[in-house]
Amino acid sequence: MSAPTTSPAVPAPSASVAAPAAAGATATATRRAALDWRVRFALLSVVWGFSFLLIKVGTQAYAPFQVALGRVLFGALALLAVLLVRREPLPRGLRTWGHLTVAALLLNTAPFSLFAYAELSIPSSLAGICNATSPLWGMVLSMVALSEDRPTRRRVAGLGLGFLGVLIVLGAWQGFAGVDAKGTALALLASLCYPIGWIYVRRTLAGTPGSPVALTGAQLMVSTLQLTAVSALFTSAPAGFPLWPTLSVIALGALGTGMALQMQYGLVAEVGPTTAQMVTYFIPVIATTAGVLVLGEQLHWNTPVGAAIVLAGAALTQSRPRTQSRPRT
Repeated sequence: MSAPTTSPAVPAPSASVAAPAAAGATATATRRAALDWRVRFALLSVVWGFSFLLIKVGTQAYAPFQVALGRVLFGALALLAVLLVRREPLPRGLRTWGHLTVAALLLNTAPFSLFAYAELSIPSSLAGICNATSPLWGMVLSMVALSEDRPTRRRVAGLGLGFLGVLIVLGAWQGFAGVDAKGTALALLASLCYPIGWIYVRRTLAGTPGSPVALTGAQLMVSTLQLTAVSALFTSAPAGFPLWPTLSVIALGALGTGMALQMQYGLVAEVGPTTAQMVTYFIPVIATTAGVLVLGEQLHWNTPVGAAIVLAGAALTQSRPRTQSRPRT
């Protein structure tokens, strides 16, 4: 899940994802929120960290495509409610909606479905850690697709360190024993979708008129249509609507995919994208803690150690060397 920032060259993973936040994020200054930004930062970390647990619970009663459908549906409804209150229109133009269709596929429909399928066979904690590899994939892709992103020693070192952390998480020295290869591959593929989508958005939707909320709400609407068609073709109607899985899917959409993004936009406007995207580094910690304490998932020493190395590598890939300015005379 990719956290919106105003400079998406190297996207930051998060628990829910909207694309054109970066594309349209030349937003006007927003009013200062009633809650201190640190409190909202903590709430956002918890909401996005718990998203992987909510996916796991949702798949206990619903097919993965249906979990993804509920997620984008309730996320879209949450953002559309915000637009209604603000009296903001949806974006216009066939070109914009065409690009939003591709963005919805790359940043919502595909990764949300892949994570749901992955969690049929892997712990929610492992899915959260796989999500944290998104900046690493973004670093690789940006060096290829974005000519202005030149590799530096620090960023290449971060890339190597991050993927070393992945190998430690998966227990490479013991032949990946106990790790479901298919589920892990799906989760890593889901994390790869995000930087691909961000690069596409940067190339096609930068400067598009409209607020980030309007663009993201439209994108989630398109994703809802995509997943409705896919679910109708490949799944059967659920036999029932059990309480906890249903509430999990609603919360995953309305809170983790809708209102959390609105909160993230406020943080970006108030404290800047660099500070706001630091939420990325708390998500796997919270996802792992939630999986162990709430779902009773097993935790071996290599999981937190590898996750810490992944996050350190991701931080290096996004860091920039400090430049000293010459004193004026």
